[in-house]
Amino acid sequence: MSLWEKAVAELLDIIEWSDDSPDTMVWRFPRFDNEIKYGAQLIVRQAQAAVFVDRGEIADVFTSGQHSLTTKNLPVLTTLLGWKYGFHSPFKAEVYFVNTRNFTNLKWGTRNPVILRDQEFGPVRLRSFGTYVVRVSDPAKFIQEIVGTGGHFTLDDISEQLRNLIVSRFADALAESGIPLLDLAANYTELSTLLTKQIAPEFLEYGLEVTKLLIENISLPLEVEAALDKKSSMGIIGNLDNFAKFQAAQAMEAAAKNPGGDASAGVGMGMGFAMANQLGKVLANPLESASETPPPLPGDAYFIGKNGTKTGPFDIQTINNNIHAGTVTGETLLWKQGMAGWEKAASFAEFKAAFQSTPPPLPA
Repeated sequence: MSLWEKAVAELLDIIEWSDDSPDTMVWRFPRFDNEIKYGAQLIVRQAQAAVFVDRGEIADVFTSGQHSLTTKNLPVLTTLLGWKYGFHSPFKAEVYFVNTRNFTNLKWGTRNPVILRDQEFGPVRLRSFGTYVVRVSDPAKFIQEIVGTGGHFTLDDISEQLRNLIVSRFADALAESGIPLLDLAANYTELSTLLTKQIAPEFLEYGLEVTKLLIENISLPLEVEAALDKKSSMGIIGNLDNFAKFQAAQAMEAAAKNPGGDASAGVGMGMGFAMANQLGKVLANPLESASETPPPLPGDAYFIGKNGTKTGPFDIQTINNNIHAGTVTGETLLWKQGMAGWEKAASFAEFKAAFQSTPPPLPA
């Protein structure tokens, strides 16, 4: 310090700090040899506190207002120094101004994903970020625990430590809450309140108070979000069969308006949706899909030869019905696979019971 600065310091009797920076938390008042005159005027503005430190010990703390530094308002410092000569001589002490306003819009977020177990999706990796507001609630403890002897202390000097503390407690709070993954967005306020309660005692150990903490977003990995979007899209489409029919109808309408061009592509898309729908129905319920195709005729297939005309094939039940109706008689010629030629119906063993229960035709 130059001789001029020393002389000015000897004459200066006002101790104050005009803070114009947005991130300064603590500032030490510069004074030559830390000497303060008896009766000096201390001006502490709103949202400030002045802390006197003597030989590494917190002596006195002054809140906002104008204070005359005498033995009446410096009881602790007076005891520590043991002033002589009627306590009217200059004394030495460091004066730290502490900014006690709210520091807003401070960011926090997870650098690495937090792995949790969800009831519906199983193990998931989540990221989250938000903001918080902090203020110095105990200036003496803040200087003693955090600042030390530094002459200028800013948010950058402690923000990393606070952010790590929030992220660590966030993982605990999220796991203990047991909130399903799809319901997290509806519980941001509850999670914020829970997280604030968990970190408040640890912040108080530093002389700090968390006045507000917000969770702005909890997100999934990109590939999981993409899969979730597909599932949501399927839910919005609803009935795939109706959707495929709608697509096909639109494609056909476009083809009718424009026989050439790109309408055929729309028809192909509609057919593709219809085929995909049918395939999905088969995979979802193979028994039901199989029932839509008629089964093959049971047993042998018979052909009827009558008046030089061959008709058929007919199953055994149809032949029996014709026997009872009288359209097939014992003289009617029948043939089935494996026979060398046509034979009379009465010679077939499978139809004997039908002929016995059917009266013969009336005579002409």
